[in-house]
Amino acid sequence: MIQVEKYWENLNVLQVNREAPRAYYLPYRDAESALTKKRGRSPFYQTLNGSWKFKYHSSIKNVEDGFYEESAEVSGWDDLIVPSCWQVNGYDQLHYTNVNYPFPCDPPFVPNENPTGLYVRDFNISENWDGKEKYIVFEGVNSCFYLWINGKFVGYSQGSRVPAEFNISRFIRSGQNRLAVMVLKWCDGTYLEDQDLWRFSGIFRDVYMLARSRNHIRDVFNKQELSGNYQKALLRCEVETTGSLEARAELRDAQNQIVSQGQAVIDGSGILNLEIVAPVLWNAEKPYLYSLYVFCGEEVLLFQVGFRKVEINDGVFMINSQPVKLKGVNRHDSHPELGQTIPLNHMIKDLILMKRHNVNTIRTSHYPNDPRFLELCNQYGFYLIDEADLECHGLSPAGDSHILSKNPEWQSAFLERAVRMVERDKNHPCIVMWSMGNESGYDVNHIAMAKWMKGRDASRPVHYEGIDQRYNGSSNTEVIDVESRMYSSVEYIENYAKDANSAKPMFLCEYSHAMGNGPGDLKDYWDVIYKYPKLMGACVWEWSDHGIKTKTEDGIEYFAYGGDFGDQPNDGNFCIDGLVSPDRIPHKGLLELKKVIAPVKLEAEDLKRGTIRVTNLYDFIDLSHLVLAWKMEKDGMVVEQGEISDLIVAPHTSQTITVPYTWREVSDSRYYLTLTCRSKRDSLWAESGYEITFEQFELPVTLVQKELLMEMPGIELQQQGNRLTINGFDFRYVFDLYDGTFVKISKHGVDMLQSPPKFTIWRAPTDNDRNIKHQWLEEGYERAQMHVYRSEIIEQTKNTVGIVVDFSLGGYIKIPFLRGNALWRVNGAGEISLQVKVNIRENLVFLPRFGLQLSMPQGTEEVEYFGLGPHESYIDKRQSVKKGKYLLKVDEMLENYIMPQETGSRSGTEWAIVSNEQGMGLKFNSPNEFSFNALHFTAEDLTSATHNYELPALKRKETIVHLDYKMSGVGSNSCGPELLEAYRLDEKEFQFDISIIPVFKEDE
Repeated sequence: MIQVEKYWENLNVLQVNREAPRAYYLPYRDAESALTKKRGRSPFYQTLNGSWKFKYHSSIKNVEDGFYEESAEVSGWDDLIVPSCWQVNGYDQLHYTNVNYPFPCDPPFVPNENPTGLYVRDFNISENWDGKEKYIVFEGVNSCFYLWINGKFVGYSQGSRVPAEFNISRFIRSGQNRLAVMVLKWCDGTYLEDQDLWRFSGIFRDVYMLARSRNHIRDVFNKQELSGNYQKALLRCEVETTGSLEARAELRDAQNQIVSQGQAVIDGSGILNLEIVAPVLWNAEKPYLYSLYVFCGEEVLLFQVGFRKVEINDGVFMINSQPVKLKGVNRHDSHPELGQTIPLNHMIKDLILMKRHNVNTIRTSHYPNDPRFLELCNQYGFYLIDEADLECHGLSPAGDSHILSKNPEWQSAFLERAVRMVERDKNHPCIVMWSMGNESGYDVNHIAMAKWMKGRDASRPVHYEGIDQRYNGSSNTEVIDVESRMYSSVEYIENYAKDANSAKPMFLCEYSHAMGNGPGDLKDYWDVIYKYPKLMGACVWEWSDHGIKTKTEDGIEYFAYGGDFGDQPNDGNFCIDGLVSPDRIPHKGLLELKKVIAPVKLEAEDLKRGTIRVTNLYDFIDLSHLVLAWKMEKDGMVVEQGEISDLIVAPHTSQTITVPYTWREVSDSRYYLTLTCRSKRDSLWAESGYEITFEQFELPVTLVQKELLMEMPGIELQQQGNRLTINGFDFRYVFDLYDGTFVKISKHGVDMLQSPPKFTIWRAPTDNDRNIKHQWLEEGYERAQMHVYRSEIIEQTKNTVGIVVDFSLGGYIKIPFLRGNALWRVNGAGEISLQVKVNIRENLVFLPRFGLQLSMPQGTEEVEYFGLGPHESYIDKRQSVKKGKYLLKVDEMLENYIMPQETGSRSGTEWAIVSNEQGMGLKFNSPNEFSFNALHFTAEDLTSATHNYELPALKRKETIVHLDYKMSGVGSNSCGPELLEAYRLDEKEFQFDISIIPVFKEDE
């Protein structure tokens, strides 16, 4: 076994020989090179990314002593790309757990069998670096590492997601050198890194060397002072040096013009003051950046500067004296193939997607991100809650969630995580709050963190959700500036906002758990957040699903989740809870969020006159960058359209505009007005014409029915046993009086039914049904059986027949859930109408759905409907859809969730046709809006599947059609509050009317 000091379980040793933390920067030779932000343009930078020799051991006890020696033979080792996570490269166990530690909870001790990765890299040093101080920087290593150069021990570090920098000048030489690193999977710091994610290990962020002049700038802290009217700014550059030197600073605007400069001789520490008149302010909507160049000897350092002021006034969160709503998401570092190694283009893709969906805030859950990510946020315009790499959630099931925070032996470990984050990130304008971590209890160690943060940087509020007194932590919460909550109900936050004693702004750091089909409560939250100034905003949990791209034994690609690799303990698909898929395809929940948090609100004032109220919900910019496109549709067909391009509406104000459409007072058709706000010009994140938001209104037209002069044809009845045959001019139906349903529906000899219609209440549980489904299963909803008490003809004329069916639905053992009276009527035109009256049993948990299910024959692949579309919608998830006529294939109805569940339903449907390619099928109508679906899967099929790769084997040739009176909402109860009562199907009595008629669409 290797002979090293056992630092990994020593709370008194968090590092050996590591440099003090500093602001992130790279030295360049000139301003032009620095402006490119390309590290390789600097002669003082040398990457160590690339292929390393790697050897994995399942336990540190198996590590051979001396592997780090220059003479050690490593040619037979594996090759591994750095940066990377070793688990996604075939080493060790891929393991997902949310709360529980993956080992016995006995801090600070970790298992003796501690997996270890050995890295060796030979590299050359240029002669041009002779006489320079040489540093090596590891931007991220999980969880701790020992470092040797040329066989000599250099140092040790832990704390996975902030840089570790070492001065290696005395260990290195010109020409070839050998670098050796030993990374342990676990250390005492692992108890502070118990985030909800895959447990990755290794050198997962960039590694590089820097050459510095003997006397150089070590650190810069750019502090701002803005005058009360924002017409003057003072930039105080606090500079720390390694010796006496002359430093010069230039502040340049976005056009690269020098607007201020300063110069001073600094010996150890000093200040460069730069004054600016009429500074352009930075905010997320208009992220104007200045460039600060600091010249020292042959080095140039570049810092992005955004002038802005963050403050809390009378319980209101403000930026530049404007109240601001934080419309955010929680973002983990997550890549489906690389794990927590995040390429620059992947970061940019995330940010562009967020901007395109009106997100303005990111919480770096739950650790500092790659430093380049922050530079991108400065540039693209985001508010960041920068969160320390601190979570010890696994202490809760182990006994006491506060045990480490109140233990003084752990204070240095806690405090260091605040210090290293703040020192690295302090110069970024995008950061509007510091966060002390997540789910780590709350006591004296957190209080020490907060006090240090405020002492070091008084310009930003301090956030920590763990102060919630319901957790029974320390009562000293004055050091925290905001009240933060997770998954509190709409009612809870509204009560807080109404309470005059609530002095701090309220922030939902997590809400609307976006797991699977959801979230379904976004509008409810934002109606309240917009209403009260004290509610500063919220961040959806979370941005992305964390699936790992892998293959089945048959070679089918899929995204894996907890347990798929035999990992124990695991939390299953709880990591599949994002607004986008692992490969960044937006889920429909993201489209909902985009609409709900849109920066423009459109409201009807007088639709007869075409007047619309436009409210600008941007905080800093007017609407001159947008054009308002409008169209009027008659029964789904566009009849008029136009544009309004002069939207000069100031922030936080409204304006009434007139849309010049022609209003019809009386018509036999329905008219809808759709308004769309689109960008006028290209931007970093969207092309001109991109839709920012929309709104749709039904115009107030008095409807008159078209006169039908056709005489109703007659029908002929034949009964043989329980089978009643109904023959019409071009149709033939068979009704089974014993089963109380139709068994045959045909037109011109074409059969339209594969299996009979039946009443159903079951849906494949969504992820947000994970709690309520246990009550559903206990009642037996998933195995509901229909019992027919009475089924008989009750009326008959020459062209109509009426059949009444009294029935119940019930599971095993229990009393039936519901009893119903169904009246089926058939007329000579071939229309089958159903009126069903339902009574629900008392004291019954709400139903998933109630409606009719039938299946149609193979080849029935075309769906046309008039309703909300083009994608799925539910009673509480229907802000992102528009009323219209849609044509699509059955396969396009399905939202392909990684964990199969209820999917594809269309709420607000008025009529639908499901047919074959020739247009032969069934049309469904109702006097009231209904929920409609057509898939190649039953609810039972979707319930039984655990991964979407299983669906092809379950796919049916027939088409399963659902016609629902109502479908309960989807909510966000996978982690959030219970489904709101308004969205539950818990009526005790209701009536559902639906009609079915066979059609040949080409003849309609």
